[in-house]
Amino acid sequence: MTARLVVEGLTKRFGGLVAVRDLSFEIRPGEILGLIGPNGSGKSTAMKLIMGIERPNAGSIRLDGVEIAGWPAHRVARAGVGLVFQHSRPLHRQTALENIKLALLPDSLTRLITDHSVTEQARAIGESVGLGRVLDRYPHTLPFADLRRLELAKAIARNPKLVLVDEPFAGLTSAELADFSRLIAHFRDEGRAVLLVDHNVKGVAALVDRVVALYLGERIAEGTAEEVMRDAKVRQVYLGGSIEMHARPAQLNAARSLLEVEDLSVFYGKAQALERVSLSVRAGEFVSVVGLNGAGKTTLFNAISGLVPYQGRILWNGVPLAGQSAAAIARSGIVQCPETRELFGDMTVQENLDLGGQHQPPEEERKRLRWLFDLFPILEARRGQAARTLSGGEQQMLAIARALMMNPRLLILDEPTLGLAPVILEQLSQALERLRETTPITVLLGEQNVRFALSHADRVYVLEHARIIWEGLPEHFAKEAGAAYL
Repeated sequence: MTARLVVEGLTKRFGGLVAVRDLSFEIRPGEILGLIGPNGSGKSTAMKLIMGIERPNAGSIRLDGVEIAGWPAHRVARAGVGLVFQHSRPLHRQTALENIKLALLPDSLTRLITDHSVTEQARAIGESVGLGRVLDRYPHTLPFADLRRLELAKAIARNPKLVLVDEPFAGLTSAELADFSRLIAHFRDEGRAVLLVDHNVKGVAALVDRVVALYLGERIAEGTAEEVMRDAKVRQVYLGGSIEMHARPAQLNAARSLLEVEDLSVFYGKAQALERVSLSVRAGEFVSVVGLNGAGKTTLFNAISGLVPYQGRILWNGVPLAGQSAAAIARSGIVQCPETRELFGDMTVQENLDLGGQHQPPEEERKRLRWLFDLFPILEARRGQAARTLSGGEQQMLAIARALMMNPRLLILDEPTLGLAPVILEQLSQALERLRETTPITVLLGEQNVRFALSHADRVYVLEHARIIWEGLPEHFAKEAGAAYL
């Protein structure tokens, strides 16, 4: 069967960063291809290149033999490519039915008035995706899963040959996930080609016909879901290589609980980001929360830091944190180093550090500064340099150092290894070991990088689709949770 979509040698650069490098694959009519990879692997960029949202630097994209690389998005859509966004984008002043009718309108300013047949067609499409009872309601009144169904309905309305589906299962419950999978499978039954973009193999295994795995913009594996899950390179990317375990101090088992999270649930609008999550952190412990992109790690940390509303309880030294401001929580000793770093780019290294230590007595601030320059020597050499001019690894060191300037009792590190070169990872690893060996600081680490997370953990939690699915010692992870993580 002739391929519906053929991608060959696709490359996209953003300055010095190569987001997609020499990517090739094809999709046949009636086939679902899964494009998977960890955060930063190039999945979303590849999808945007196909849809015309981004223009490639090199390569070919052919739809039914027609070259569409570099076409604007509206022309790509007219050619027969539909996109189901991860985040719903309805017109809120129109009902669900009217949103679908708008997608059915022809691309002509002289034909904007719909007839009865268009209304009936829109209603039939809505009913086919499970929206029959809510077609006359406005989007803001719909539950999250129905908003996702509305995105599917709008894509169907354009009668696409190729459907691009971005992170289809994010925010859905288990029951909704199964229902949504059936709807996507129906695209295949209708003979459409489907490119399903997701971050892990397991989430798409039962649905896709083939899988292409990406890492740092390059294809590292292709085959059935089972073949890709067994591929050595894929397992290396997701699980890392051999893990060097560090001795766990015996006294940690008897240490008092410093942080308790009980039945924590968080919603972003109608999307559930955390579902009844519970964990504990003892004084002096290093605890890792392992999870893929979108699992809920950042949401968990933001709830602990007082940055998002939540249901459930968070106890700090036995005292509930509910109702306390983020500033008060930080002053109490919980300091988060965010994934986005949030440095002041036009301020120097020294000025960023001074901001972290501004509430410390002058002598204590000077003492901590000397200690941090010993921990991260490159920062002393760069102390007069603007933060935005630092390399990515140097910026990450500065973000951690600024958090440490606040003299935390609990340091929360969110994805500290993201995008870092191996040499920087080694320096960061050594710094964390020095913290463990020479300070009483407790660390809560969130990571996709399993090897790094387990190497620096006394205990591990696995977070998947907003829920904790495993808890245990790092040495038990490979046997008890490694396969399930993929």
